[in-house]
Amino acid sequence: MNKQRNLERWAPAVVLVATLLLWQLGVTLFKVPEYIFPSPFEIAKQFVEFKGPLLEAAWKTFWVTMLGFGLSIVVGVLLGFLVGSSRLAYAAFYPLMTGFNAVPKAAITPILVVWFGIGLGPGILTAFLISFFPITVNIATGLATLEPELEDVLRVLGAKRWDVLVKVGLPRSMPYFYGSLKIAITLAFVGTVLAEMTAGDSGIGNLMQTAGGQQRMPLAFAGLVTIGVMAMAMYELFSAVEKHTTAWAHRGSQGE
Repeated sequence: MNKQRNLERWAPAVVLVATLLLWQLGVTLFKVPEYIFPSPFEIAKQFVEFKGPLLEAAWKTFWVTMLGFGLSIVVGVLLGFLVGSSRLAYAAFYPLMTGFNAVPKAAITPILVVWFGIGLGPGILTAFLISFFPITVNIATGLATLEPELEDVLRVLGAKRWDVLVKVGLPRSMPYFYGSLKIAITLAFVGTVLAEMTAGDSGIGNLMQTAGGQQRMPLAFAGLVTIGVMAMAMYELFSAVEKHTTAWAHRGSQGE
């Protein structure tokens, strides 16, 4: 059992190292120019050379993303509770939210620029718009799929509809909620970078846009790696919180 856990723990690192080695080997063997597809070594050199600008841009992108993501949590939970608490609300709002989510956010960003101008506004709002939907849907699903038999028993015992939703429905929705957070945070970074590339004056997206325009692909890829690292770090953070707060919902977790 311990051997299996060790394998699972080290598997991502092994896959990452193998991918980087194959990537470096392929670029070297086929002599691919760095302005087309840079090697990991060239990307690493950019991290050293442009450490300051990359960290400054990453910090800007991070806190803009967190603002939009925090807003998506508040709105997503409230809207999910509203939609999931009533079958009528679920039937009325769910198709509309699905239709809104299908609208490409790249098409919305220019509208946000007209409304809020160049700067932070479009980044925060794009991160919010692209990430609130998974939270809303998962909270609503967790509440709407509460077993009717369980609800009937609680009603017989004297529980009101509000008590059932708050004391049983919401705790039962926590695994759905944390699952949605892990999806939403990665989408939030996508939204922020998209807005920065379209209407930003700073951040990783703006840095990548500038580097791409100058055909400095290693620096652009360094920006991509930075975004990936931040998204994975937040994903792992929510995974750790989920593991420690909803262990009861995961098979075999009690024995760990």
